[in-house]
Amino acid sequence: MNGTLREGLGAYAHERDAGGAGAPLIVTFHGTGGDERQFHDFARALMPGAHVISPRGDVDEGGHARFFRRRAEGVYDMDDLARAVAKMAGFLSAARAKTGAARVIGLGYSNGANILAATSFLHPGAADDMVLMHPLIPWEPQPQPGLAGRRVLITGGARDPIAPAQGTEALAPWFERQGAEVARYAHQGGHEIAHGEVSALEAFLPASVRKGGTAPIGP
Repeated sequence: MNGTLREGLGAYAHERDAGGAGAPLIVTFHGTGGDERQFHDFARALMPGAHVISPRGDVDEGGHARFFRRRAEGVYDMDDLARAVAKMAGFLSAARAKTGAARVIGLGYSNGANILAATSFLHPGAADDMVLMHPLIPWEPQPQPGLAGRRVLITGGARDPIAPAQGTEALAPWFERQGAEVARYAHQGGHEIAHGEVSALEAFLPASVRKGGTAPIGP
């Protein structure tokens, strides 16, 4: 189902599938050049019966959708990131309210992982569980005690030229210092999503929502 969740700061075009009463909500966030379909079907297969909502980034970078602007590779427009974080926080709040989900799971890749992580730095209640695949956060976030008890999976590639492993690995201890429960997975490749990442993702999901029988996933 295509639709738009509206809140005070604007709206994201998105894909939406309704789940059963009391079902968790999984929100997927595509990478640069992806769209709302990139991980939507994967999430549906991962958790049959869950609510699934997948927004499309509202920034056009040479015909490629993103969630916030950048000035160069790895150099973010921090003013636009602040705009995007406020907007995404409103969107996620509206999504939780619309579905009635008690548990929200965010799954983001690359630019999608970055907007999900950046939103959690200021709005720690936006998601209960976060899967951050190949994130790049090129600054030290301020402490956020509201992340205590949240669950975070961080994955990456040892030879990733876009989200270097050193930066990805540094994010995990930051979340741990906030009191989050952190799991990690790294493969020996680059920016691509490896099969082992999917296995790590499946193992990370709470047993109460994990179903198995997933569809293929790709960058």
